[in-house]
Amino acid sequence: MGKQIKPNFTYMKTVSNFRVLVTLSFFLLIPVFTQAQADKKAAELKNLGTVIAKAKTKVALNERKMAVADSLIESGDQLIAESKTEIRTIESDRKKLDKDNAARQKPLTKLSTSKDKAESTEARADIKALNVQYRSDAKALNTLLKDATKKLTKGKANLTKGKAARKSVQNALKASKATLKDAQAKYDAAYFSGGNTNPNNNKMK
Repeated sequence: MGKQIKPNFTYMKTVSNFRVLVTLSFFLLIPVFTQAQADKKAAELKNLGTVIAKAKTKVALNERKMAVADSLIESGDQLIAESKTEIRTIESDRKKLDKDNAARQKPLTKLSTSKDKAESTEARADIKALNVQYRSDAKALNTLLKDATKKLTKGKANLTKGKAARKSVQNALKASKATLKDAQAKYDAAYFSGGNTNPNNNKMK
């Protein structure tokens, strides 16, 4: 008869304990691994959130610049329209002033050569007074015309400056919006890839 082999209970117990230890270690490591993954995802979302915040700041800055440019254009158009209306009115008033002055001067000029000394003296005095009034009225109109011309010049300058600023910021605004859209897409992709399913919890929306 062959020699009977006795089971080595000590060895079997050691192997069994080792298996239990390995299994226990595996289950203990699962939450650690899960937490590490969660921390990594949180850090990724934080970084992407920072990128979005910077992109939003850039968009807001360019939108403010665009608003300033549009304001200059609007102001320029308004000043130009107002000044042109004022200039037309002033020119019309000047023509009326010249016409009225000529109409009043004509009979007085005739009377100033009258043989009647008193009549001619009075006519010359009236002409002198009329000329003083005319120069005063003409000076006032010239001042108004000067102011209106300044307004027209300022309006044209604002319009030119506004259009140049708008043209300059258009591309920058378009680029910053594209950057924000791209950053938002990356954030959303990372957000939903982390097991999130509720879009209402997406703080960066």
